[in-house]
Amino acid sequence: MYIKIYFNNKPLFLCDAIEPAIEPFLHHDDAVFIDELDAHTVKSMIHEMQVDKVHAGVFLHEDLDELKKAFFKKFTIIQAGGGLVSNDNKEYLLIHRRGKWDLPKGKLDEGETIEECAVREVQEETGLQQVEIVKPLLITYHTYHEGTKFVLKESHWYDMLAPGTQVTAPQTEEDIQQIVWVPVSALGEYTGNTFPSIKDVLQAKQ
Repeated sequence: MYIKIYFNNKPLFLCDAIEPAIEPFLHHDDAVFIDELDAHTVKSMIHEMQVDKVHAGVFLHEDLDELKKAFFKKFTIIQAGGGLVSNDNKEYLLIHRRGKWDLPKGKLDEGETIEECAVREVQEETGLQQVEIVKPLLITYHTYHEGTKFVLKESHWYDMLAPGTQVTAPQTEEDIQQIVWVPVSALGEYTGNTFPSIKDVLQAKQ
């Protein structure tokens, strides 16, 4: 098993075995590989992933839960929920925010479940009135700096359905400029200008 964490567009794999998905990254000169777990090596990997010439990282340890715990301890964890929404025509909803094609998601509020968060955020950001969760898709992780904090965002993604004919309205206060429904055959026109984690969500649905 493995957990993939993005530092900007660069993947770091925390893993308990080298799976086929990870193998190609090990053979690249600009990848960092660590297989010894202690406070120093965790700190070292986080540092290396922020070096421009490094393009990927692989951290191998036999106990993935122990590795995850040691790694996540170095970050402020923020949970978020979002959705890959399809309509009755089997088109996917994409939003355009801050120059990138994206999917609707947002931070978990106190007292709500992650599923409630995902539905609420999708409705708020898109204007859709009725959204149903079909099933969980995957969890993605990415890092960013927020002032002096180094944040690890854990985003829970759901396969969702927006039935019937519904009007969309982009939440402009969240910098969303455009909402489009895209057939599967045309997704390639948009994925060239999106985030790697969003590509992972779309891939999970295929």
